[in-house]
Amino acid sequence: MTLLARVKEAVAESNRLKSRFVAEQGEAVVAAARMLAQVLRSGGKVLIFGNGGSAADAQHLAAEFVNRFQVERPPLAALALTTDTSVLTSIGNDYGFLEVFAKQVRALGRPGDVAWGISTSGSSANVVEALKAARELRLKTLALSGRDGGPVAAQAEVALIVPSKSTPRIQEVHLTIGHVLCDLVDYLLFPEKFGEEGRE
Repeated sequence: MTLLARVKEAVAESNRLKSRFVAEQGEAVVAAARMLAQVLRSGGKVLIFGNGGSAADAQHLAAEFVNRFQVERPPLAALALTTDTSVLTSIGNDYGFLEVFAKQVRALGRPGDVAWGISTSGSSANVVEALKAARELRLKTLALSGRDGGPVAAQAEVALIVPSKSTPRIQEVHLTIGHVLCDLVDYLLFPEKFGEEGRE
């Protein structure tokens, strides 16, 4: 296979997976957007977490909420639980990596906030533990997962599952979903920025 052919195949595979995901789970994306918008409208916050590439996605999406996405609007309360090295390493050292997100959820989460876990495999144990902690504290729970969803999806009220075994393809869809959710939240919270009346 030529290098150009590999480029075309990778992009085509990504596009096919995105199209399949939207066809099968578009309504679930809308439900996730409504959950996020309702929490933010009520003064709650979004806690986002994951490992590796998913940690990077958590930070990326928190920045889109706190700063802005595409329209000028007030900052929205979101926090990536992947950024404070002192917190992460102290928890990891004293209690183990399993607790690095769960302890932060217990410290920072309040009833009515959203805990948003991201896992390409669907089986990240520390993401599962954080979602369990969130449920115990009566936070709302959202998951971006891959493969068959795994235990991560099982812990979430709303689970968006990318049906693939390819980590890079799953991550590409996750980032697209994240951007779509940012857009939908802005559209729900600030319809006047889109030249429309309020909507639910």
